[in-house]
Amino acid sequence: MARVIKSQRAPPWPTSPTADLPPKDVADELVDCYLRTIETVYRILHIPTFRRDYDALWTSDSEADTAFLVQLKLVLALGAISYDEHFSLRTSAVRWVYEAQTWLSEPKFKSRLSIQSLQTEVLLLLSRELVGVGGDPIWISVGAVLRRAVYMGMHRDPGYLQNGTLFAAEMRRRLWNTILEIVLQSSLTSGGPPLISLDDFDTQPPGNFDDDQLVIEGSIPKPEDDFTQTSIAIALCKTFSTRLAVTKFLNDLGSRSTYEETLRLDKELSASYKALCQTLLRFLSTTDSASSRFEIRVADFVMHRYISALHIPFFSPALHESAYAFSRKVVVETSLKLWRAVYQSRPTSPAECPTDTAFSDRDDLARLTRCGSGFYRTVAIQATLLIAMELKTQLQEEKGLSAVNLRPDLISVPEDAKTWCLQCHQAGETNVKGYFLLCVVSARIEGLRRGFGEDELSEVLLKAAEDALENCLPILEEMSAWGQGGGAESSTHEISLSTQPEVMEDWNFMVSSQPRP
Repeated sequence: MARVIKSQRAPPWPTSPTADLPPKDVADELVDCYLRTIETVYRILHIPTFRRDYDALWTSDSEADTAFLVQLKLVLALGAISYDEHFSLRTSAVRWVYEAQTWLSEPKFKSRLSIQSLQTEVLLLLSRELVGVGGDPIWISVGAVLRRAVYMGMHRDPGYLQNGTLFAAEMRRRLWNTILEIVLQSSLTSGGPPLISLDDFDTQPPGNFDDDQLVIEGSIPKPEDDFTQTSIAIALCKTFSTRLAVTKFLNDLGSRSTYEETLRLDKELSASYKALCQTLLRFLSTTDSASSRFEIRVADFVMHRYISALHIPFFSPALHESAYAFSRKVVVETSLKLWRAVYQSRPTSPAECPTDTAFSDRDDLARLTRCGSGFYRTVAIQATLLIAMELKTQLQEEKGLSAVNLRPDLISVPEDAKTWCLQCHQAGETNVKGYFLLCVVSARIEGLRRGFGEDELSEVLLKAAEDALENCLPILEEMSAWGQGGGAESSTHEISLSTQPEVMEDWNFMVSSQPRP
């Protein structure tokens, strides 16, 4: 049924780009969603230039530039992920990704060797992963983008270029830095080697500029403690070498996967994380906007993922051998932090949520994880399963007569995760394996807590598996019927830029309701 649903969402191939866009008020919100989420962490666009071209698109009588339209539609697709609670524009987002993929597949190699085309390719990588469009793993595709960037000389610092402008130099640095981040992230997610080393480039990190400074020649970077539109990218860049070493240790064929090396890398990663935390705390004290807090939380989320990944290979042995107890503790604690970052129905203490503003901005990261695919959702699912495994092991280890004292903050995770998984399915996710596993593991934990024997446990697990399928099936059937009937998106039509304004005003835009470490 999942395959049927995905085929209903996918447009025919090839899908050539068109000038059709959603109404301007919807497009405006989708652009804002993208700019306050994805763009704050992965610096790709020069925001004032993008907004200028975007505004001109709605006022100009001339034919729209296809290259910019394609780029814009990828921005809309990424913005649609956090647009609402149920990713109601998923079908449109998939189509926009297909249009970009078709356009970039045309045999025009030399004409595509430009910053704009490279920006579009990076946007396409992120869109394919986060929107959940099938095809090659991102790790495979990002290799081609990396080599294209090297062919364009992005791996050499712009300081070597003569007569270059500040704008050109900083955009090259930003884009190269983002490509490196995606290369590393895709390597960690896929289990493939990063295929890059620190000796392969000398491009410096981006300068601490706000975007509007780049168009003023002679601008100087702001002090390091000043929070700018590039601060988080710079902060993560400072941890890149350590995270690269961790990823090579985990995924390179010739790495020495010893526990001593794990502890050595943990020390380096902890030092990098401590320095990052000091930077993030300074930023938190000087900014209170939702987008700023989103990117700060994402940076923290990313670092915890690498810390967890480093120790996961030793988590299973640690459940039976005390020599690896440190890794067990690290995996459990970081998994809990990763889970709390994306799912928390209410603050557990004033310290975690000192103001209403601080708590309200959690929505964007929660939506990105719940509605999106790829890195963020995968990390969240893995974190809950690791916590469930820890709970099960604690119950099995207990040999006393008294009840096992399990941590309340851990006990709540499997049940909360089941609710969250159903929310993911209601937002369009078709893979039910995560929910199924959580239901079975939760049932086993509850059976162990009650002291059930093997026969009783078998019955409980079977019942949990049946209930899981019964809970998921109606959601999948509704999605399938929605696709067959056209759904809200298919019952409406996107508006061409050439459509008369009065028609746009009358148009009723409807919205529907396992990796290696």
